[in-house]
Amino acid sequence: MKQSNPGPGSDYQIKVQGKLDEKWSDWFGAMTVTVQSEGSDAPITTLIGTVADQSALRGILTKIWDLNLTLISVTRIEIDCKDRPGQKEKDK
Repeated sequence: MKQSNPGPGSDYQIKVQGKLDEKWSDWFGAMTVTVQSEGSDAPITTLIGTVADQSALRGILTKIWDLNLTLISVTRIEIDCKDRPGQKEKDK
């Protein structure tokens, strides 16, 4: 069976249980960090950004493991170029 291998620079959305603030963005390769909290439910942190390759993705997942965070999901996503972090500055 042939497996799909995403090309370099794929965009990912990673969700973990718990709360991380924006200060963690650089540690996770400049990914955008957002937190959702609803009532008494545990907060969920979402990391979104471009990951260079599969070894970089594994590095991010290892950092999540090292922080003892519960991984909820890892999803490869499509981000419109104009919505990429830092893209607006490049377009000027």
